[in-house]
Amino acid sequence: MLHPTSLPGEFGIGDLGPEAFRFVDFLVRSGQTYWQILPLSPTGYGDSPYQSVSAFAGNTLLISPEKLVEDGLLTADDISIKPDFSTHKVDFGTVYHWKSQLLPRAYENFQHNANDDLRASFETFCGENEFWLNDYALYRSVKGAQWQKPWYEWPDDLKLRHEQELRTASEQLYKEIQAEKFFQFLFFRQWFALKEYANENGVRVIGDIPIFVALDSADVWCNQDKFKLNADGTAKFAAGVPPDFFSSTGQLWGNPIYDWEAMRRDNFGWWASRIAFALRTAHIVRLDHFIGFIRNWEVPGGDKTAENGQWVDVPGHELFSILLERLGDLPVIAEDLGAMTQEVERLRDDFGFPGMRILENAFGGDAKNHGLPHNHIQNCVAYTGTHDNDTAVGWYRSMAKNVRSHCRKYLFSNGREIHWDMIRAIQASIANTAIMPMQDILGLGSDARMNTPATGPGNWQWRLAPDALTSDVSARLNEMAEMYGRRD
Repeated sequence: MLHPTSLPGEFGIGDLGPEAFRFVDFLVRSGQTYWQILPLSPTGYGDSPYQSVSAFAGNTLLISPEKLVEDGLLTADDISIKPDFSTHKVDFGTVYHWKSQLLPRAYENFQHNANDDLRASFETFCGENEFWLNDYALYRSVKGAQWQKPWYEWPDDLKLRHEQELRTASEQLYKEIQAEKFFQFLFFRQWFALKEYANENGVRVIGDIPIFVALDSADVWCNQDKFKLNADGTAKFAAGVPPDFFSSTGQLWGNPIYDWEAMRRDNFGWWASRIAFALRTAHIVRLDHFIGFIRNWEVPGGDKTAENGQWVDVPGHELFSILLERLGDLPVIAEDLGAMTQEVERLRDDFGFPGMRILENAFGGDAKNHGLPHNHIQNCVAYTGTHDNDTAVGWYRSMAKNVRSHCRKYLFSNGREIHWDMIRAIQASIANTAIMPMQDILGLGSDARMNTPATGPGNWQWRLAPDALTSDVSARLNEMAEMYGRRD
């Protein structure tokens, strides 16, 4: 598991350029068959890929400047003048400022100098993606013209999508709209080239679908009737989870709640489009917060905590039945963590979705913990930890003495290489698939953690050191994959 933002490189953030292809080469040498990433969508609040302005668009910060030079859209001089970027963490603000000047320059060069093949590819992309691209480009362009205010603070005619006002905005902002479409073209051109390279080399990509979308998003603006909103566009209810052992006030995520009855009326068309598109961009997708397909914790809009919410049922079985009928296949992983119920387990098992087993969550209790490898089943995905967990080494160091003792005894470990002992345990498991965060493979501590849930800024910033993927690391992974029959 490694998100592209965490790849090394000289441009302040991991991207879809040469280092991404080199990472695929590393996976091949190491006997690995899956590369799991986080959502590829544009980041929103707190730079989180789970708070995006679109469920379909790509994160243009991932566009490789070097690939733009290869395409003749920029010169080597264009990309050589850059800030003094950090190589060990992402400074999203600085990267955004630099690329927001670089990408328009590429668009200007495209308009004046692009060859016929590139122009034809752009036109084809626009045609194939018009079902989401037109609305997204208009949304981003209007948002820019409205000083980046959220759509529910725009003038009423725009906010409520009156036809004449949308037509006028489309005409007045034509250049900006075309530029936004072009930026998406660049992203997906680079992403699909990388995905194809991975596929040709026997590596499959596991993508990620956040269950909710941000209130200030193209999806909500364009589908206001499919969300529980007030007349002014604000959220009537917001998503979250109730108070528990970890938080006395619960977690208030702030995402708007789907109006599932409205979704049902068109056979869940928005969801069908979303899942189908996600399965074009990845071979398999992880469905975030799977419990949300059985029930949602709905918190009244305007509340400051999640304490006053209530559980509301969701027609998940009906949804997946229709998706299966419409799409033919659903290669998904269910993120079935948290407060599981029989209804959630039944929904997962009725459709044959593999669930997740997290080794870090398995210790300190009794032998029945289903995260312990001896309790795994074949149809599951075993992890040392996820992007929301501490690293294996950081977790081990922070645990109570009895938990560390249980962990060592179970793994027959002296604790000196606890990360490799944990990796060995999930590789030896009966689980069909085993995934390790790159931080765990490298034995990094808590300072390499990707995300700490329910915290503010400072997440999603970790980056791989340029010289981290050594031949020794590769050989060790390869040997383990061979030993436990995990090479395809």
